[in-house]
Amino acid sequence: MIYLNAFLFCGFICMLGQIILDKTNLTPGHITIIFVIVGTFLDVFNIYDRLVLWAGGGALVPITSFGHMLTHGAIEGYNEGGVLGLFTGTLNLTSAGISAAIIFSFFFSLVFEPKD
Repeated sequence: MIYLNAFLFCGFICMLGQIILDKTNLTPGHITIIFVIVGTFLDVFNIYDRLVLWAGGGALVPITSFGHMLTHGAIEGYNEGGVLGLFTGTLNLTSAGISAAIIFSFFFSLVFEPKD
């Protein structure tokens, strides 16, 4: 059942993004920012943790989970280290994803050439 829930959650996020892209003049960058902010708000009100329990890894894949991780790390860091913990906690939870994005982008830039 967890696989079905993960598929439904990710599919819903993708469907929502496609509808927003088709029906508005927003760019993919704007939609990405909206989803990160939605993930942040859902984490602030402890809704995203329930989604993770329901959808498993399916809730940790979409861009909404990045907002969740940023907020979750900042709150945990603040509880452990005060104001300085806001920055260190955020980087602790998101460093693997950011590092992977930088490394893969570098290697892809070596293999592929831009169109213009």
